[in-house]
Amino acid sequence: MDNTTVWRLSFFLGIFVLMALLESVLPARGAPLRRAIRWRGNIGLVIIGALVSRFALPMTLVGVALWAQKVNLGGFNVFSLPLWLSITLSVLALDLAIYWQHRIFHTIPLLWRLHQVHHIDSHVDTTTGLRFHPLEILISLGVKAAVVLLFGVPPEAIVIFEIGLNGFAVFNHANIRLPQKWDDILSHVLITQRVHRIHHSQRIAESNSNFGFSVSWWDKLFGSFKGRAEKQDDQLAIGQANFPPTPENAGVFKLLVMPFCQAPVVKKTDVPANQDRQ
Repeated sequence: MDNTTVWRLSFFLGIFVLMALLESVLPARGAPLRRAIRWRGNIGLVIIGALVSRFALPMTLVGVALWAQKVNLGGFNVFSLPLWLSITLSVLALDLAIYWQHRIFHTIPLLWRLHQVHHIDSHVDTTTGLRFHPLEILISLGVKAAVVLLFGVPPEAIVIFEIGLNGFAVFNHANIRLPQKWDDILSHVLITQRVHRIHHSQRIAESNSNFGFSVSWWDKLFGSFKGRAEKQDDQLAIGQANFPPTPENAGVFKLLVMPFCQAPVVKKTDVPANQDRQ
């Protein structure tokens, strides 16, 4: 295991354990399914996604960056800039790319079917932030690799960005609630847990907001930030109405095949959001 993997794994496990402990002691919301049922499916999907990523890109994104440096490919490898500036601009470019990737996954029906695996979780907690269909993970890997090659992203920037990506995904999905005063202050810059739960709302006007995974400034810049939901945080309907919270819908096999299966037919009155994306 190389040093970059050790760093990434250490940060991830530290944040995951801390958030899992906090949401166990001070949960913001109750869950409709037992943790053991949900976590089996979510963590199973995480493991499969990690294996698929490593098989698809065994050299990793850091390896792609090192190769681009070797052949002098990409903007920052062609034009000489101070390393700190190349790293800063690269992290911003990757962050912006993931923001738009997320937004596009909510827009194109075929991509939404993949991303919906993340949104049908009936509860939002630390494992939800890691629960993505392997095909979505592959597409995201391709997007990040394209950014690395286009800009000539330094390996150091990739390590920083990946640590932030995993850490913030766990942080803002955690089932905790900050005091409203702190939440309002932090959400000027960061996507907090309450703000991200709005993105997981069953109301389409709310789920089509707050696409950022870490900072809130992209949403504010591109008009997709929503600081308050129609209902209070503890009353917000989470998940997808046409996929009720049952053990069957939480199983890893069901999550893998779900994008390729026809969604169950539901009455329009039963679907407050996302019904038009089936």
